Amino acid sequence: MKIGIVGAGIGGIATAIRMAVRGYDVSVYEANSYPGGKLAQMGEAGFRFDAGPSLFTMPQYVEELFKIAGHNPGNFFKYKKLPVLCNYFWEDDTRLSAWSDKEKFAEEVYEKLGVEKHILKKAHQSHAVKYDLTGKIFLENSLHKAKTWLQKDVGKALLQLHKLDIFRTMNQVNERELRHPKLVQLFNRYATYNGSNPYEASGILNIIPHFEYEFGAYLPIGGMHAITKSLVKLAEDQGVNFYYNKTVEKINIRNKKAQGLVVEGESVDFDSIVCNMDIFFAYKKLMADQRPPERILKQPKSSSALIFYWGIKGEFPELDIHNILFSEDYKNEFEHIFNKKTICEDPTVYINITSKQEKTDAPKGCENWFTMINVPHVAHQNWPELIKNARENILDKISRILKKDIRSLILCEQVLEPLTIQSKTASHLGSLYGTSSNNQMAAFNRHPNFSNKIKNLYFCGGSVHPGGGIPLCLLSAKIIDDLIHDQ
Repeated sequence: MKIGIVGAGIGGIATAIRMAVRGYDVSVYEANSYPGGKLAQMGEAGFRFDAGPSLFTMPQYVEELFKIAGHNPGNFFKYKKLPVLCNYFWEDDTRLSAWSDKEKFAEEVYEKLGVEKHILKKAHQSHAVKYDLTGKIFLENSLHKAKTWLQKDVGKALLQLHKLDIFRTMNQVNERELRHPKLVQLFNRYATYNGSNPYEASGILNIIPHFEYEFGAYLPIGGMHAITKSLVKLAEDQGVNFYYNKTVEKINIRNKKAQGLVVEGESVDFDSIVCNMDIFFAYKKLMADQRPPERILKQPKSSSALIFYWGIKGEFPELDIHNILFSEDYKNEFEHIFNKKTICEDPTVYINITSKQEKTDAPKGCENWFTMINVPHVAHQNWPELIKNARENILDKISRILKKDIRSLILCEQVLEPLTIQSKTASHLGSLYGTSSNNQMAAFNRHPNFSNKIKNLYFCGGSVHPGGGIPLCLLSAKIIDDLIHDQ
């Protein structure tokens, strides 16, 4: 069987590996000159930056790809567990380290915020229950196949529906369980992991922090881009052919069956097609002659990001890998992002600084900073003006919290914003996670991993089920593998 894959994002690469392991002839076409999609890298003046995701969770999904190919993952892909998941900074000089050890984290929260240990432990237990009841069902299976709903675990989850907090928002659940405004703010931020608003998104999304506090957070040796490099190498070793700088113009569909691709004017026949392109552009550009699922495509989009990649002169021991600098008026910031479609004049939502990944990522005595804020997707904003103002607000806030002028320490700078995210990664409106998850039915409103109308056509990546982020993109590939194997 010949498989054609559109796009070498992490979902497309993972699908290619799974198909090749089954003995299929796999070809991947990528419009960019490099693989990885958002999981790419850049460099300047001796600094190396991971361009996209800055946090690695659920490494077992990467390791599984090496195992099914008959390899020991440790021989090809290495990573280390982070003792501190994140450092948190508030304007009133409160500092809090979220230790990966839950007991140690509970002690930290009690010492810094005065919250009794049992309160945090009970919240962790609540997150675990949500994951145990729904994680395997919703994340590792197609929600659009009857066999998923015939599993006994579905009945178990339905009998305990009240524990899932589906009809409460994340914020309502966190206020009920955590009781302290700073701790609520800390756990509300996990809504941003899939580009959502904690004041609207369902409380079931509190399974997201469970990924970190139960399974841990990790740093690949060589940075996040090492995930891409190691998986591309694995795919090539399995016989996958990658074609870069090759733009797919059309999916050939005849008699309601996907039969090939048009790549820069040339038709190439395949038995099945897997599309790793954003689902909006997949229909609008590659299947313009087909009737699109307008209800799905018109759903509200997730948030985007404004990222400054700074080469910094000096070293900051208080900034250890992941750091969040919170704003005070957190709710108002989310309203600006999701309702007003602009960047708030005050320092926005939170500033995520990732630094000091590897010694080779920065010259001696320097650090590489990945400095990100959440922003709206593209919606007719004046981005040059907004970026200019946001940059000054961000620098003011960082300098104020660190009590040191950061401006004079910036040796080099690159910027990634929603317009560029859209153009480089074909993410509709620059949204990072496709459809937002701001309603209770969000999981069911994502496009399935297959077409109901066109045979032998499948979809992977962050804009379809089960969603965005490295682990979920990898799971979309696993779901496609099951779908093709079962047909």
